[in-house]
Amino acid sequence: MRYSTSTVECFHKGQRVASHVRSYLKGRHTTVTEHMPANHREYAKWTPQRLINWAQKTGPACASLIEQLLQRRKHPQQAFRSCLGIMRLGKSYGDDRLEAACRRALLVGAYSYKSIESILRKGLDRQQPQNIEHDNIRGANYYH
Repeated sequence: MRYSTSTVECFHKGQRVASHVRSYLKGRHTTVTEHMPANHREYAKWTPQRLINWAQKTGPACASLIEQLLQRRKHPQQAFRSCLGIMRLGKSYGDDRLEAACRRALLVGAYSYKSIESILRKGLDRQQPQNIEHDNIRGANYYH
């Protein structure tokens, strides 16, 4: 690596393989699309709205969950793989079950691929969530 006030250069075995204009955006990165691996370039074509629209075809709960996943990341693109994985679960379990699993996940605040996959694998999407009433459970209002 070699950098100056205006340029960053990357070398491999003494040969320059890349040169970029130096960015001074604090805490941010810049990317040259041509230097990305092919699978990353495919993701670069996607937008958060495209994923939400796709999820909407499954149902409103699925779209809401995907939207939550994207909003919880500083960079929404970091959630793309999880979102695509969740959408892929519809192929294995069907859209109705995926929608029910997303509804349950939203209810309990489980915003991850692993949570959705677990709900589907255990068949929890087919069960009514139980409302737990107990003297020792204070609820969310207690903490406000």
